[in-house]
Amino acid sequence: MFLGGLGIFLFGLKYMSDGLTKIAGDRLRELLDRFTSNPIKGVIVGIVVTGLLQSSTSTTVLTIGLVNAGFMTLRQAIGVIMGANVGTTVTAFIIGIDITDYALPIIFIGTFLLFFFKNRTATNYGQVIFGFGALFLGLTVMSEGVYPLRDNPAFEELTISMSDNPLLGVIIGAAFTVLVQSSTAAIGLLQQLYDVGAISLNAALPVLFGDNIGTTITAVLASIGASVAAKRAALSHVIFNLIGAVIILILLQPFTALIAVIEESFNLASPMTIAVSHGVFNVANLLIQVSFIGVLATIVTKLIPGKGTEIDHKAKHLDPSFIQRAPAIALGQARSEVLRMADYAQQGLHEVNKYIKRHQRKNAERATQYEAAINNLDHEITSYLMQISNRSLSAENSYVHTMLFDTVRDIERIGDHFENIMELVDYQMRNKVTISEEAKEDLDEMVSLTLHTLQDAIYAMEHHDLDAARATEKQEAEIDRMERKLRRKHIMRMNDGRCSGSAGVIFVDIISNLERIGDHSVNIAQAVLNEQ
Repeated sequence: MFLGGLGIFLFGLKYMSDGLTKIAGDRLRELLDRFTSNPIKGVIVGIVVTGLLQSSTSTTVLTIGLVNAGFMTLRQAIGVIMGANVGTTVTAFIIGIDITDYALPIIFIGTFLLFFFKNRTATNYGQVIFGFGALFLGLTVMSEGVYPLRDNPAFEELTISMSDNPLLGVIIGAAFTVLVQSSTAAIGLLQQLYDVGAISLNAALPVLFGDNIGTTITAVLASIGASVAAKRAALSHVIFNLIGAVIILILLQPFTALIAVIEESFNLASPMTIAVSHGVFNVANLLIQVSFIGVLATIVTKLIPGKGTEIDHKAKHLDPSFIQRAPAIALGQARSEVLRMADYAQQGLHEVNKYIKRHQRKNAERATQYEAAINNLDHEITSYLMQISNRSLSAENSYVHTMLFDTVRDIERIGDHFENIMELVDYQMRNKVTISEEAKEDLDEMVSLTLHTLQDAIYAMEHHDLDAARATEKQEAEIDRMERKLRRKHIMRMNDGRCSGSAGVIFVDIISNLERIGDHSVNIAQAVLNEQ
């Protein structure tokens, strides 16, 4: 009965959290991205987002994803993670409210919205309501399942051991949270055990602290294979929760006495007592450590060394104040940002070249980050240029404005094409498609020429270099000839049985994408020639 109740509880929690993410997920990501300019704001946003998502795990994983993508710095992420620890206490307070008698009607309302409405918003709310009801139904079943433990001698002996040895309680709490991958479920179980009298407050509190430590494992798992900054963010979560648990364990007796006084003074129900304990613990931990975010960032940087070569997705030069006062200067700022975007395209193609040769995931992940940065800069630069277009521009500046618009579009398309090549290599690896050595040499030659062409186009744009622009045109014509030549050669290899049909499709698609990158490179160079 306990295991079945735990299953219903976990399903309800996950279903509700997924529904909330569908309702507000993109807006919450934007909230995390825009309003975490300093760690204190990050703390507040972390509390709000976790309270809305009803899952500190979701907030932490989302934060690590943003750090990995370059949208958030390590210090900002630490603030959000600290706030998430406080925000997750909301769920424990909700569980502490005794509405288990209404669980089944709540489930019916959620089911009604899911089955009888085709509107996506209605079904998303139905999912949240259904998950909310399932959460309380699971709690009811869990409570009935653990009730006999109050009279079980072995369990009674275990709780006495946890009272005498708080460290044992911490280990049990951490282990159970890691097992079920949900601190909320672990705390919900603790609330039910305390409610039926199967565990004392002295034994329950160390388990609660262990739950907080156990929840960090999800962040650690999310950071595997991620950037150095993402790994540091995950480690900061672990250290933050460990330090909090150690401090409160040292002060366990006065903390327990404080909770007992609060329980008696406000005549709290047992589940609410655990919720209050969880809230007081996390708020106290936040207040103690929030001033040391910089220190914590330094510690994790020392523990996880690395160059910190994270890609900055945000624009650096687009100052909106110039749009009104000096549109010509604003165009110069936009041009500087376009050059950053172009450099990302060049670096991304370079990483894809490495991926073609070595088949190492780190190169694919790096290329993916560059492509994401290009997409974000495309959005920001285009928006900035649109605002400039509302100002009065000279004929020369109007041309530059149009040229920058076109160049941004070309660079964004280059990002799309090298992403296509990366996905073709992914397909090759997944399906164990072998490309002949001769085909590999041909690909290497064409990628090198395409890279050189793109580099010349970027140099021409940056330095207004007409020779580099003309060289780009000549090289692009050579890319076109090479693409036709390599197609014919590969068809001959397939006819001779030296290459498979699957390899042929991959090869032809890769050189086709390289040819399109050459086209967009020459567009950039021609804009320089036309400008002159």
